[in-house]
Amino acid sequence: MRELGRGTGIEDTLLAGERYRWLETGPIRRRYAAPMSSASSAGSVEHPFVSRTSAVLSPFGSSVFTEMSLLARKHGAVNLGQGFPDFDGPDFLKEAAYRAIRDGYGQYSRSFGAPDLNVAIADRFARDCGLRVDPDAEITVTCGCTEAIAATLLGLVNPGDEVILIEPFYDSYPAMVAVAGGTVRPVTLRPPHFSLDVDALKAAVTSRTKAILVNTPHNPTGHVFRRAELEAIADLCERYNLICIADEVYDRLVFEGEHISIATLPGMRERTVTLSSLGKTFSFTGWKIGWAIAPAHLTAGVRAAHQFLTFCAATPLQMAAIEALRTGAEYDRQFIAEYRARRELLVGGLKEAGFEVFAPEGTYFVMCDHSRFGFEDDLAFCRFLVREIGVAAIPPGSFYCNRSEGRKLVRFAFCKRDETLNAAIERMRPLRSRLRSD
Repeated sequence: MRELGRGTGIEDTLLAGERYRWLETGPIRRRYAAPMSSASSAGSVEHPFVSRTSAVLSPFGSSVFTEMSLLARKHGAVNLGQGFPDFDGPDFLKEAAYRAIRDGYGQYSRSFGAPDLNVAIADRFARDCGLRVDPDAEITVTCGCTEAIAATLLGLVNPGDEVILIEPFYDSYPAMVAVAGGTVRPVTLRPPHFSLDVDALKAAVTSRTKAILVNTPHNPTGHVFRRAELEAIADLCERYNLICIADEVYDRLVFEGEHISIATLPGMRERTVTLSSLGKTFSFTGWKIGWAIAPAHLTAGVRAAHQFLTFCAATPLQMAAIEALRTGAEYDRQFIAEYRARRELLVGGLKEAGFEVFAPEGTYFVMCDHSRFGFEDDLAFCRFLVREIGVAAIPPGSFYCNRSEGRKLVRFAFCKRDETLNAAIERMRPLRSRLRSD
C-alpha cells in the first residue's frame, strides 16, 4: 500500500487498483472508496461512495480508543488510555503456548471450549466463589470477554427487549444491545463514590426489561459493588424474572472491599451469566481467551450466537490458559501487590498535578475530575492533554448514554511499567500552572 499526500487533510491511498479518499473529520479519518478510472487516475475522485455502515452501528462511530491511540502515536504521547499492559505476561504461559503449538494443537477445538480448559474454568470458579458448575453444559469459551458479551446479548435479547446498563459502561455494551434489537435503559453511577442508586435502578425496570448488566469491579470507575448493591439487583431480577449478565473480567483486581459474584446470591445461580477472561489477570490481552458461565437454559442462547461469531477461540492459547487457571494464591498475591503499587504511584502523581482523583477500589483504571483546569468538556481536555502535554487518556463521555454526564471526567490506565507511569507523571507536572483559582 502506498500513501499519498499525508498531512493535507484529504489523503489518497492506492490500494488494490482503487483510489481511496480519506476525508478528515477531526482526528478520525473515514474511508470512502471509488474505482479509479483512466480518466480520473491523475485527479481526485469525483463521486466517492457514501458510508455503507449499517444503520444499527453507524450511530456508534469509531471507538474513542481508536481516536486517542491515533493521537498518541501522532504526538509521541505516553499512552495511559487504552487498558492493555505495556509489558508481557509470565514466561511460563508463553512456554505453555509454544508447547501446545509444537504438540499439534493447531486445529479447531470444540466450539464451546477445549475439554480440559472448561474443566479448569469450572475448578477455578468453584475455588473462587464456591459454585460448582458443569464444565460441558454450563461453560462456553469465547474469543475474549468482548465476544462473550456479544454472544450473550445476541443470544438472549430479542428485538424490543430492554437491557439495563449501569453507566459509565464498557462501550461494547450499548452497541451489542442495539445489534440485538434491544433498547438501553441507563442507570448512572456518579462521583465521588460511584455507588449504585437503587431507587434509579428500580425506576428503570419496565414491562419490557429483559436483563440487567452489571460490571464489578467496575470499568471505568473502579467501584467494587457492595453486597447490598448486588442484593438490590438480585431482588429485582427475582421479582421481575430478569436475566443478570455479570461482567467480572476484573475479579482478581480488588484493592479495597470484596469481590462477590452475584451468581452466588440466593436465587441467582439459575438466572445469571457470569463473564470473565484470561487477559487482565495474566497480562495477555491479545490472546483473547474469555468465557461465559451460565445454567444450561441460558448457555443455549450464548452458544447459539457464539457458533456464528467466532466458532472457537485459538486452540493452542486455550491449552496454555489451562496452566494459567491452575496458578495458586502466591501468583494472586504478587499480582495484586504489583498493581497496588502502580495504583498508588499514578494516584499520587495525578493529585500532585492538580486533579481531583477518585481512587479506584478495583480494576486498573482511575477516574479524575479535570474541571479545575478550565476546559469545556472531556474531549477538549483529552485532546489538549495528548497534543500539548504528551499524555493520552480516555474521555469517558462515550461511556454514557448522555455524554454530558462524563464531561468533567477523564480516565487513566495504570496497567503500565513504572517508567511509563513516571514519564506520564513528569509530563503532567506543568498542569498545576493551569489550575483555576475558583
